[in-house]
Amino acid sequence: MADQGESGGTAGTGAAAPSGCGRAELNGRPVSEAELRALALTGYGHFTTMCVEDGRVRGLQLHLDRLVRDCRTVFGTELDVERVRAYARRVVPTAGAMVVRVTVFDPALDIGTIGSPAEPQLLVTTRPASGTSPLRPVPPLRVRSVAYRRELPAVKSVGLFGALWQRREAQRAGFDDALFVDGERGISEGGTWNIGFVRGREVVWPNAEHLPGTTMELLRGLYPGRTERVTVAEAAGFEAAFATNAAIGVRAVGGLDSLAFPPGHPVIEELRSRYVALTGDQL
Repeated sequence: MADQGESGGTAGTGAAAPSGCGRAELNGRPVSEAELRALALTGYGHFTTMCVEDGRVRGLQLHLDRLVRDCRTVFGTELDVERVRAYARRVVPTAGAMVVRVTVFDPALDIGTIGSPAEPQLLVTTRPASGTSPLRPVPPLRVRSVAYRRELPAVKSVGLFGALWQRREAQRAGFDDALFVDGERGISEGGTWNIGFVRGREVVWPNAEHLPGTTMELLRGLYPGRTERVTVAEAAGFEAAFATNAAIGVRAVGGLDSLAFPPGHPVIEELRSRYVALTGDQL
């Protein structure tokens, strides 16, 4: 899987999740089964996932800006980012690494009342970062191109069924994940990650409709590059490819359909080094 950091936590009735499963709190208190049921059955909301290392987050402001922007789009309301930070600080240790997901949803909304005025709540879930930390390089990713567009691509919504179905089908066909392309085979994004290509010493980011990830945005400020349209056929003209998101950092893409890329390209290693060297901001 390209991104193990998008999974949420679990919880019992009014109690924190068992040890080893992470924690789950709604507005700073243990979340109830009924509240989680509303999220599971209605599936309306948005989220961001952060890798917290020693209390610090790379691109923290980008994560907060995303939550504010998506809350306006999804619920038509303003989000208090200081509440987000306070609730997230409650569940992370001051030392070590943890993956934290902040999900914004309204337990009072269901399929029949979805048009009612919303009062979004903050669900904060955690899991250990072992195995998917930016500090731990992972094997190259093999992806299959598929024609697919997420609903409201600019929003990081909880509605992941289509993307996960594409990922499942790709894995059942022997790949690690699916890479989405538009109707003209223009490359856009993975289900929970962005993709970049390397040409010489330059990084090229595909410009088909996609969600700009926080890791991608940070890398754009750390390393020279450009944005242009890239089709699946044109991918053969690049020297290497890589995937990015907050949970994994930078991961080499070793294959796209039948096309193979070298996994150890120096530009990818430099991108990873520059990203890991970021100290991040205090949560």
